[in-house]
Amino acid sequence: MPTVAMADKRSTLDDLVAELRPGMTVGIGGWGSRRKPMAAVRAICRSGVDGLTVVTYGGPDVGLLCATGKVRRVVTGFVTLDSIPLDPHWRAARQQGRVELTELDEGMLYLGLQAAAWRVPFLPTRAGLGSDVLVVNPELRTVRSPYGDGPFADPADDGADLVAVPALRLDLAIVHANRADTAGNAQFLGPDRYFDELYLGAAARRFVTAEKVVDEGALASEGPLAAVTAHRLLTDAVVEAPLGAHFTSCDPDYGRDEAFQRAYVEAAKDPAAFAAFRASYVDVDEAGYRAAVRDVSARTGGGGTR
Repeated sequence: MPTVAMADKRSTLDDLVAELRPGMTVGIGGWGSRRKPMAAVRAICRSGVDGLTVVTYGGPDVGLLCATGKVRRVVTGFVTLDSIPLDPHWRAARQQGRVELTELDEGMLYLGLQAAAWRVPFLPTRAGLGSDVLVVNPELRTVRSPYGDGPFADPADDGADLVAVPALRLDLAIVHANRADTAGNAQFLGPDRYFDELYLGAAARRFVTAEKVVDEGALASEGPLAAVTAHRLLTDAVVEAPLGAHFTSCDPDYGRDEAFQRAYVEAAKDPAAFAAFRASYVDVDEAGYRAAVRDVSARTGGGGTR
């Protein structure tokens, strides 16, 4: 039987941005300052879209989007730069009341994505019970197991209320992979996938940016096929974006650029400094960004962009 070629899903950052509309809910993969789709984030920052709801285990993706006025609400368990505890732009946005917040337990955020991926309205959990999660999110509801007796009764069921974590349905999801093929399969070569497949499963439209896009069937030459955990049925488009996670880490391709991250934090302390940072590293296309980053790395002798 002849082999049937899969659809070519190669796309661009401009195509991704063109799908965004004010008020959309956008899921961003990665974790803290690790394997964030920063090329896509920068493209959104350069766009005219605003009023977004962002669902993410937050890092500089949230910080930059807040700093450039793109976000109305953030749904998250945290916003951190990992080696630096708190993103300064996120701190400023919250202190100044510019951004609304739905703050969930990390496990609750996971369950919300899982519920959306499974197409169920909620999933129950004990996480959040007895905590201020229910105080700061009064819209959350509780449920009780319907299996108190009968053949499905659980002896461990104490009849207590459970938090009903609502499905976090996404209009669009963006994740960054080490490799992808033209058919839309994505390969994660680092030690952790950070729930990226759940973002794709929870979304109506799914974009994967990748350090490298190869021909269909060529991922075996890039790394183990067991690392191809985002199947083509979970993706609508793939975008080749070298250094697309910088300045966050994208192991094993490169580590977090700690010097650049410190420069990002320092620039946030002064409007003029951030304006200069933005002009050099945000309001430029990706070719310009890579050239600027490599120029800084060459002059300083460091950078984490091996």
